Amino acid sequence: MSSDVPRARGADPLAPHTSTPRELQALIIAERDGTPFLAYRDATGVLDVFALPVDGRSLLIGRRDGVDLHLPWDAQVSGVHAELRCLGGEWTVVDDGLSRNGTYVNTRRVTGRQRLRDGDRVLIGETVLVFNEAVTTPVVATTAGESQPQVDELSDTQRRVLIALCRPQLTDGAFHAPASNQQIADEIHLSVDTVKAQLRTMFGRYGLDELPQNQKRAALAELALRVGLVSNHDV
Repeated sequence: MSSDVPRARGADPLAPHTSTPRELQALIIAERDGTPFLAYRDATGVLDVFALPVDGRSLLIGRRDGVDLHLPWDAQVSGVHAELRCLGGEWTVVDDGLSRNGTYVNTRRVTGRQRLRDGDRVLIGETVLVFNEAVTTPVVATTAGESQPQVDELSDTQRRVLIALCRPQLTDGAFHAPASNQQIADEIHLSVDTVKAQLRTMFGRYGLDELPQNQKRAALAELALRVGLVSNHDV
């Protein structure tokens, strides 16, 4: 099985510094939905999210009209290039000779069937599809009638803490873990205890107190990015 990908193939759609705030929000929403999906960039470079069906039916990828995931702009994609199948709750990509140029998962050519794992990069022609299992942590639903969080309700210190918390997701990709308390403290030159106190205040303000301790920071970062408290401009 070959491990050499042909040169000049597609760029990673989730490479650092390539996603706009709107695209990051779309990824966060897709991940919160809990349905596996593929993320890729279309002919114009805009990030698109293709949700995989909950019924687990097989899907065709290709350039021909009528396939499920249509990539008409990519001349290296065959009319019917590959197939996605869900087996026992696990998604697989299948290329058993359908394509002329081959299908690759993390630089290795697929011969037959290849199971997909969270974060896998699937190369179809010159288009990279990123597989996301969309395993989410629960978040507190917004109470009906509540106003959206506003930037001006944050103190200067809280704002700096929030930006540092979200920085890894804005610079390293939407699926990167938020910064640790120590990383935040080092970045904005505060003590870890001060960072914890500021985070506790924001957890309470935004209704995240009831979440398990190991989920609170991720939920706060998600909320901040989703409603625009922090954006690419801030970092």
